Amino acid sequence: MPLSVGDRLGHYEIVAPIGAGGMGEVYRARDTKLKRDVALKVLPDSFASDPERMARLQREAEVLASLNHPNIAQIYGVEDRALVMELVEGETLKGPLPVETALNYAKQISEALEAAHEKGIVHRDLKPANIKITPAGVVKVLDFGLAKAAELQVEGRASDSPTFTMSPTRAGMILGTAAYMSPEQARGKPADKRADIWAFGVVLYEMISGVQLFKGETITDLLAAVVKEQPDLTRVPYKVRRLLQSCLQKDPKQRLQAIADWQLLLEGASPPHSARKGDVPWIFAAILMAALVALSVAYFRRSAEQPRLLKVSVLPPDKLKFTTRSHPTVSPDGRHLAFVANANGQDALWVRDLDSLAARQLPGTEGAHRPFWSPDSRFLAFFAGGKLKKIDIAGGPPSPLCDAEDSDPIGGSWSKNDVIVFGPSGGGILWRVAAAGGSATVIRNQDGKEGSLRWPWFLPDGRHFLYTAKENAQKATIYAEDVDSKTRSQILPIDSNVTYAPPGYLLFMRDGTLMAQPFNPDKRELGANPVPLAAQVDYDSALGIAEFSNSQNGVLAYTSGVSDPNSQLTWFDRSGKVTGTVGAPGLVEQAWVSPNGDAVVVNRRDSRGGYDLWLYDLSRGTQSRLTFSPNPRFPRLNIVSPIWSPDGSRIAFGKPVGTDVNLFQKTISGSSQEEALDSATDRYKRPTDWSGDGRFIIEETLFKTTGREAVWVLPLFGDRKPFPYLHADFNQNHARLSPNGHYLAYVSDETNRKEIYVQTFPSLGSRSPVSVNGGDLPIWSRDGKELFFIGSDRKMMEVQVKSDVTREGARFDGSVPKPLFETRFGPGTDVWFDVSKDGRFLIPTQVEQQSTNVTMVVNWTVGLRK
Repeated sequence: MPLSVGDRLGHYEIVAPIGAGGMGEVYRARDTKLKRDVALKVLPDSFASDPERMARLQREAEVLASLNHPNIAQIYGVEDRALVMELVEGETLKGPLPVETALNYAKQISEALEAAHEKGIVHRDLKPANIKITPAGVVKVLDFGLAKAAELQVEGRASDSPTFTMSPTRAGMILGTAAYMSPEQARGKPADKRADIWAFGVVLYEMISGVQLFKGETITDLLAAVVKEQPDLTRVPYKVRRLLQSCLQKDPKQRLQAIADWQLLLEGASPPHSARKGDVPWIFAAILMAALVALSVAYFRRSAEQPRLLKVSVLPPDKLKFTTRSHPTVSPDGRHLAFVANANGQDALWVRDLDSLAARQLPGTEGAHRPFWSPDSRFLAFFAGGKLKKIDIAGGPPSPLCDAEDSDPIGGSWSKNDVIVFGPSGGGILWRVAAAGGSATVIRNQDGKEGSLRWPWFLPDGRHFLYTAKENAQKATIYAEDVDSKTRSQILPIDSNVTYAPPGYLLFMRDGTLMAQPFNPDKRELGANPVPLAAQVDYDSALGIAEFSNSQNGVLAYTSGVSDPNSQLTWFDRSGKVTGTVGAPGLVEQAWVSPNGDAVVVNRRDSRGGYDLWLYDLSRGTQSRLTFSPNPRFPRLNIVSPIWSPDGSRIAFGKPVGTDVNLFQKTISGSSQEEALDSATDRYKRPTDWSGDGRFIIEETLFKTTGREAVWVLPLFGDRKPFPYLHADFNQNHARLSPNGHYLAYVSDETNRKEIYVQTFPSLGSRSPVSVNGGDLPIWSRDGKELFFIGSDRKMMEVQVKSDVTREGARFDGSVPKPLFETRFGPGTDVWFDVSKDGRFLIPTQVEQQSTNVTMVVNWTVGLRK
């Protein structure tokens, strides 16, 4: 009798039924001892008395227990007549899927099969119904070793085809699910691991095409198709046809013999006709990646041949580019490359397994900066959302470790003793925290000379770490420090990040060249003179970091010629047509049009890597510099968020002071000194608007303790004491006042998605939602009759505004948002747009640049002997 909700089997309480099959029912159950949900696979009463079927249950338990792999559902134990298994949350595999996504899933399926085949275990029933995809994108293969007891009904409907399991002593018996079984299974012959390879090909075809490869009205028809019909592969791209052809050979001897070799068959897959122009990048990428796969296989199998130096370029994911903020870093075992890439307007972490063609985004890593690896290459640590976090690259959400200001962090390193040393934004202090998380403590504070401490890197003993102490723009020193005693010794006078590479080298940047110098990590002593490794490696002189990384087994990665794509200040009309430009292309984030429309103020990055304010005179076409930031410790935070005073005579802006960001103002004539407006130390702050009557400045604040953004108001009268206006346990930011001063438009993520709201001002009264399906960056038209914002699909959205102001207060009435045109914002985390008096939009628009690659070098030490 089937179990009901609330029934118990041992200490497992039934929560809900999941499914049923020939072997029994599957339930979601609660482990009342360990307080976790599990999957119970329960034999029916009629089967429990059958010794053969009970033996089969025991055999499945033993099979599953021998497989410990992240892509195979785990077994927790056996209870009475039930298997207790991992409850896999997620969706059953189904197509059609993008090719790169399908190949990512195929890689995980193949690794599960390879782990089983190495133990002599054949799945024999691989099909989409036995494959689940977790919310984190991890594949879980179910029912390994399962032999379900169900008699074959030959003339049943093909759509109802069960998984057939017959005693191997009976003649003509069939094991498998009809649509996915191999020809030898369909004929009732013994099946080995090559049957799984056939099923792998059938599943991959269905993932990509979305249709079942073999069909039939009855099971007999379907089995006949499996045995006799040649599969039609015209529905799938050329790049996978060679692989599918090898997997789907009717004769097992002609089939791919080892699932681990499946990716090698993707190389050289081009159309039979001459290549089209659009195919060339794909062909080139395939050739490069095939070379990378070949050299990786050769390297990791440790051939007895003399090692050779091998180089190959790694391309970024399709439609993405490597930039100076990609921070590519190779794992200690040399098998993975992690980097930051921007997709759909949001930075996130990506990982490319070097034996794979596809990179994969790690869910939950939005806003990531400066990733670094755990010593076992299993985890990535990174900075995001005011936290230092870590994530398992095999799947699962990230875990916060500790608070860490992350606007521009200056690196971290993870020791073999599970201690992390890191530097948050600012660089004045190095902190330590356990890799399991907890409270961070100061390990090294700057003294009177050292303005910035940067780029820690642990040595092999797990106690000593290297770091850069930068005294000023001209002087920096590399130190080695004991993480426990905090004693240190000077190593090298150089302004660069530095890493240790076995068998005994320090790698660092000097005069535009990546160098390697012998180094004894036990004595922490340098050896002979340095030797050049690579020229023109990307180097940020303001931050003192070169974009290279190395594994612990001879793999080196670096970028050359990578640059952040420039932006061009561009005028657009309401239809999205370009009507003009302002200034030359450059690294520009914010640009605001003056109240009378004759000038634009921008924050623009200079050659030092810092941002300053520039004024463009629109009538004369001239430009002048308004600020000259002397602070080399915070080059990317020098000047932020310039806004105009109502009369157009002054600019307010945010500027770092020590480890704070304070509010200042300055006249546009440039003749006056900068005047401090808000110097509170409990929060970072910047202006986002100035009321039309000149009485208030709207502030966006970031609290150091919580990492939350809030809206504050700075009165410019009386005691000038700023006060919180919108402050909650979620982020509220990007606030802009209506021209009449009665409404404040802002962004809130209280629903876990950015949306636009309008709140009455200066008193908190009624609040009105504005956006429907996400929104950001609200801007009012100069007459206050329209409100513009950027929709979740990056389109410029417009809302018609009707408002009444009576004795009872202000009342906002906005129309349903409608799209005007698609935008193409330039790079940066803080890019805004503005609207002129004549209704044109001024947007920093990205200028297309040539894509660049990461260079991977295997056995790089071989080059030192030449």
